[in-house]
Order: sequence, then structure tokens, then C-alpha cells
Amino acid sequence: MTTLDLKGRWNEVKGKLKQKYGELTDDDLVFAEGKEDELLGRLQQKLGKKKEEIRQIIESEI
Repeated sequence: MTTLDLKGRWNEVKGKLKQKYGELTDDDLVFAEGKEDELLGRLQQKLGKKKEEIRQIIESEI
């Protein structure tokens, strides 16, 4: 996953993640350029998964 791939399709990916994981909020899914680790950390904490698992989940939605 590159930042460009993610940035270009983030709204679509965000919607899929919210459907799949109902506990996620818009605040959890804020994507700011250069702060990918912060996003992964929030998702890791909320979903109780490892960062690599979160990356794989996001990549599967792209």
C-alpha cells in the first residue's frame, strides 16, 4: 500500500471499514498525510489487532 493509493481511495476504504467494524467512528478513521502511523495506532487500539493485521485489512479494501 502506498500513501498515494490510500489517499486516493480513502473515503471508499473508510466506508467499508465502518461497515465491517461498526465500533469505528469518523474520528478513528481520520487520515492525515504523513500521519499513517497515528491512524494505524488508533485502529490498532480500537480493534485490538496488530499493526500488520490493520495494514492487511486496509490493503484488502483498496
